[in-house]
Amino acid sequence: MARYTGPKTKIARKFHETIYGPDKNYERKPYAPGMHGQNKRRGKISEYGIQLQEKQKAKYTYGILERQFVKIYEEASRRGGITGEVLLQLIESRLDNVVYRLGIARSRAQARQLVSHRHITVNGAVVNIPSYSLKEGDIVSVRERSKSLEVITDSLASRSTSYPWLEWDDNAMAGKFMNYPQRADIPENINEQLIVELYSK
Repeated sequence: MARYTGPKTKIARKFHETIYGPDKNYERKPYAPGMHGQNKRRGKISEYGIQLQEKQKAKYTYGILERQFVKIYEEASRRGGITGEVLLQLIESRLDNVVYRLGIARSRAQARQLVSHRHITVNGAVVNIPSYSLKEGDIVSVRERSKSLEVITDSLASRSTSYPWLEWDDNAMAGKFMNYPQRADIPENINEQLIVELYSK
């Protein structure tokens, strides 16, 4: 399974944002990486550079590599509606992202691992493809024999955020993907219009 495995704090510093969640190392050095650190004089970024940076931020945030990201964008552009919003909706409907949003995992990387290790079911059947695209009404559950896993129980115990497009049942350890989220409900700080402009060139 292809994924980014490099240093995460370095990426967060590059975008001046904790895209991977709370990071003590980032708090110590909240400026761009490099041997000159804060003292490096940086020139003005071009319009293309700003658009590229926004796409890269989205890719790293959701843990998607370039080829997958292009495919999702092409699917979004084929569908009706505002391409940028549809792009984020399709990304949010990925199984690994929904497992993370439901609180079954503490990060998207952990969610991806739980899915690929066959701990998650969709509508009662085991699905081990993190990029699996959910449809409205799909039920995402923790596999029966995996419900006592410490990594899952700890994550659910600290679950604090809920989302209007997802419904969670604590007793069944299952969540329902009710509908594609509205843009205003997606908390990620991503300017999707810049991504659309980049791919439209």
